[in-house]
Amino acid sequence: MLNIIYLTAISVFWFLFLRETYSCRVRRQEADCLGLEKELNRLRDFKQGLSTEQEILDKKFEDILALYELTKDVCLSLDEEKVFSIFNKNLKRYISIGDCRYIKSSADLIKYEGYLILPLKLEGDKIAGYLAVDRIIEEDKVKFGILVQQFMIALRRALLYQKVQGLTITDMLTGIYCRRYFLERFNEELKRSKKNKLALTFLMIDIDNFKHFNDRYGHLVGDAILRQVSRTVREAVRQIDFIGRYGGEEISVVLAETGKEQANFAAERIRQAIAGQVIKVYDEQLKVTVSIGVSTFPDNSSNMKGLIEMADQALYLAKETGKNKVCFSPA
Repeated sequence: MLNIIYLTAISVFWFLFLRETYSCRVRRQEADCLGLEKELNRLRDFKQGLSTEQEILDKKFEDILALYELTKDVCLSLDEEKVFSIFNKNLKRYISIGDCRYIKSSADLIKYEGYLILPLKLEGDKIAGYLAVDRIIEEDKVKFGILVQQFMIALRRALLYQKVQGLTITDMLTGIYCRRYFLERFNEELKRSKKNKLALTFLMIDIDNFKHFNDRYGHLVGDAILRQVSRTVREAVRQIDFIGRYGGEEISVVLAETGKEQANFAAERIRQAIAGQVIKVYDEQLKVTVSIGVSTFPDNSSNMKGLIEMADQALYLAKETGKNKVCFSPA
């Protein structure tokens, strides 16, 4: 009987021992599983964080790439106004901004009080103009800086093109059109006048006694006289008119949509403006005069060559009959 009790006690002990051992193992495994689950969740969160960060980086990269891609758009044009128009259009696609203006003269900046003013510098301290910006938020300023750099690349390109174009169409000494380009414009304007049945006037202007000034004072003084006379003629005509250096001391003018009566006023205005001024050159104060020959379309000729020849004949008449006068080609 005692053996049975002893064996039963031993069996119960081992059962309880084994059950506790198993329970401990199960609890340990559960703890391990819980730890693994926590680590797995941590890794999942870390992975999600990396994915989110990668998405943010990808978005930033795409935004910056898109900003630099703007260069392709703004460089499509070689006209500075069109360059700004493209820039301004794209600007509002990428950042939040109230207003942006391209201003060429510092005198106009007074109209944009309260705006952020950015000078657009080219080489050295030379300023091509200004950007006036209104209501730009702080977080967009970096993007705006990138966009402005792209605008500057295109603006420099457009201004360089204009400079090169200007050198090819203007006379280096006087700043007015060279003969080749002037004749091209003359021909185009004459075609337009024929098409629209409009009058047109051609002036051939010659500085009186120009050789005398060159011989007495030297060619530097002669060049200064030619520059000043060209400037005076340019200031005396309208924006729709154009002038060119025909050759030597001869200056040509096309007066668009101008008949004989109006041409007389215009030619006299030019003659009087030149005769009434004192040209200061170095230590000299000189007064010069001009003679002007005038021909008109359609009264004198229907082609450019004929108008030039008729004006040249009228100029010769002005020279022969006293100089400092306006002579018209006879109809």
